[in-house]
Amino acid sequence: MADSIPTVSTDTFATQVDDPDHEILDVRPLAAYNGWSLRDEPHGGHVPGAKSLPLQWTQYMDWVEVLDEKDLPPETPLTVYGYTADDAAAMVDKLRRLGFEAVGAYNKFLTDWAPERPLRRMERYRQLVYPAWVEALRAGDEPPGLRGDDVVLCHAHFDHRADYEDGHIPGAIPLNTNDLESPETWNRRSAAELKATLEEHGIRHDTTVVLYGRFSYPTYDQEHPAQSAGHLGAMRCAALMLYAGVADVKILNGGLNTWESAGYEVSTDDVEPEPVDDFGAEVPAHPEYMLTLDEAKALLQADDGDLVSVRSWAEFIGERSGYHYIDATGRIPGAVFGNCGSDAYHMENYRNFDYTTREFPEIAEQWAEMSITPDKHIAFYCGTGWRGSEAFMNAYLMGWPNIAVYDGGWYEWSSHPETEIATGTPE
Repeated sequence: MADSIPTVSTDTFATQVDDPDHEILDVRPLAAYNGWSLRDEPHGGHVPGAKSLPLQWTQYMDWVEVLDEKDLPPETPLTVYGYTADDAAAMVDKLRRLGFEAVGAYNKFLTDWAPERPLRRMERYRQLVYPAWVEALRAGDEPPGLRGDDVVLCHAHFDHRADYEDGHIPGAIPLNTNDLESPETWNRRSAAELKATLEEHGIRHDTTVVLYGRFSYPTYDQEHPAQSAGHLGAMRCAALMLYAGVADVKILNGGLNTWESAGYEVSTDDVEPEPVDDFGAEVPAHPEYMLTLDEAKALLQADDGDLVSVRSWAEFIGERSGYHYIDATGRIPGAVFGNCGSDAYHMENYRNFDYTTREFPEIAEQWAEMSITPDKHIAFYCGTGWRGSEAFMNAYLMGWPNIAVYDGGWYEWSSHPETEIATGTPE
């Protein structure tokens, strides 16, 4: 099939990369796009400006919708590259069947491009791992980027241990999000409580912690008082661990869903944590990662910072609070809209349809449209900290230097007697 596909030379491809009217598609796995060297290429990452469209996504019935999300109509001139000529040809063939005519392939990425030319990658791509990385770890091998042999794999759940018992990655221990945050406010626990929880789970400040969840969403109604924490809960735990002082926190991109999609084993055997005597560092080691109410107020007045509302538009303009336990509607005056998705329990604007984290250039571009940029002090908030934590983790993975979560969020702000509330569409 590869022989029938029009191909371009390295010089032509370089010209296309610099052409704003020509799109480049990277069909390799998302981990490679983010920065991992999956085929021993000397430099990980993707061709600058390329959009990610992994070939494996085409196995899903609704993958075509991604073309619209990436603003790729059929008249778009495209060049596709991957690890092999066959992979590129397979994607070209699928695009042609959808009406794309000006589409070709570049087949010298590994031989001519990656060794010689600069690639773009996520600053902290090593903290966003992929299923084969975790499988190598589980099998006793040493996956790339592993810092040492003190590793704890955590299956995050929201007060619903049955989610862990229904199936988890072999060797993973259960981690209840309520152990890290208060069930009364869903804000972070005290420093002493966080330290005790981490020690009980066998985690020191220099332990490598790998977090993941099952992809379903928490609900807080009478019919379903506790459900899986999913990816959102894993991101929440990651932010709290970084705040506490765990230096090496990793997320399995796509959670248990990508693990199962990759064909790896799922276990129902309970694994008990092995407690440690001491966390080994002061908690919190990074207090700057979590803002207080007064600090959030100060940030609103700063010229070099923004408080970003990671909530749905309906919540932002005050049509609904988003939560059954929060009566007040509206937003913090002066907050910037961070556009999480449809409601308080979804983050689809930060996710791909296969539950992996949305490609970092797309998130950065979306934020830049709202003047959310890495040169500022950026603090994210939502209702009680979950969605804000996922946005924080995205910025952390991108290496943004001055970021935080306003942990009290809308719950704290709206219930305080001296704070103001804004509603309606902001000017």
